Amino acid sequence: MRFFCSKNKILEYTLLGDKMDEAINVGSHSITINERKNLVITGVKKIDSFDDEEFLLETNMGYIIIKGKELEIIKLDTYQGNISIKGRINSLTYAENSNKKDKEDSLIGKLFK
Repeated sequence: MRFFCSKNKILEYTLLGDKMDEAINVGSHSITINERKNLVITGVKKIDSFDDEEFLLETNMGYIIIKGKELEIIKLDTYQGNISIKGRINSLTYAENSNKKDKEDSLIGKLFK
């Protein structure tokens, strides 16, 4: 199963073609899960943290929290922003940006208005 996200729309694709690959290269984001064991994510900007039970990734569409067991990075392409993860996938959740620095900046901005 493959999901493709673009501008607040989530579409499910079962057939992969050239158009999908072209869209990924212009900053889009997609997730492929095979048999709940293999996960491929495109559009990854940064890996904030990871261990064998949880990954926190920043993507073009926001932060993703991946939880499971025996998780490990199989392939990492920092140039194209792709990551492959192997292990038992229990959950995949998009999280809101909750940067402490952003909150502090907004508080300081409010004080000096």
